[in-house]
Amino acid sequence: MKVLLIPDGLEGERVDVAASRMTGLTRSRVSTLIDEGKVRLDGGPVKPSVKVLGGQMLEIDLSEPVRRAKVRPALADGLKVIYDDSDIIVVDKPAGVAAHPSLGWDGPDVVSHLAAAGYAISTSGTPERQGIVQRLDVGTSGLMVVAKSEHAYTLLKQAFRDRTVNKIYFALVQGHPDPFNGTIDAPIGRHPGSAWKFAVTTDGRRSVTHYQTIEAAPAVTLLRIHLETGRTHQIRVHMSAFGHPCVGDPLYGCDPVLAEKVGLDRQWLHAAKLGFTHPGSGEYVEFRSNPPRELSSAWHQLRDK
Repeated sequence: MKVLLIPDGLEGERVDVAASRMTGLTRSRVSTLIDEGKVRLDGGPVKPSVKVLGGQMLEIDLSEPVRRAKVRPALADGLKVIYDDSDIIVVDKPAGVAAHPSLGWDGPDVVSHLAAAGYAISTSGTPERQGIVQRLDVGTSGLMVVAKSEHAYTLLKQAFRDRTVNKIYFALVQGHPDPFNGTIDAPIGRHPGSAWKFAVTTDGRRSVTHYQTIEAAPAVTLLRIHLETGRTHQIRVHMSAFGHPCVGDPLYGCDPVLAEKVGLDRQWLHAAKLGFTHPGSGEYVEFRSNPPRELSSAWHQLRDK
């Protein structure tokens, strides 16, 4: 149940218009909820055409039974669907899989695999990014949420813009950060010398990374990272600029010998936890993923040396 205060700026609007603007739901979705008796104004039932006043209390019941997906073919390339209902799909993406098709990438991607397995996703967004509200680098594994319904796409995109999504990563970095726990607040923009890289730049967008040391080994440190913002390559760029690039990430300056010693052919970076307000129920949901075997093996080998 969402309880919202009508702002003065929406006074005089129809209740279905006001509710749509305040929640990100489509007007048709709001109208359906009104017909079902799930929208109340100042505690009483309401019709879509009723005009609202600033300061009125709007109640919207977004709860609905979770409709689980039918059994579908297994996804290729190790991509796993760990949660699926009428609004969202949460996938556990392996390294080597992109979030969506893009120019210059002819490998597997999340959008194409979901379509091939029969999942219907939101049509919002550009054609190649339909349903995609967040991305992970090709070489990064872990959790991604994909929107199935149009209102889920709208609300999740806004949640990522508003930084209300809880994003936790594990990263194995070269050396030992000093201090052990801290925050990197440095703007990120395009690298001046490379079309494929990003860098800390004076004219970049504000980017904030919080890190915490889990355990230090002779040559590396395992970190828990909370992203406050979500820029492209943010963790990789920040840790590199801080002097501690992710193990297995030569693009951003890690010693390739470290990865070669343990047979790692990707950056040691994993999206381990993803939490957000469910766009359908309005309840907070959280998903977790353990680092895959190649990352765990590399960490144990480097820790025990």
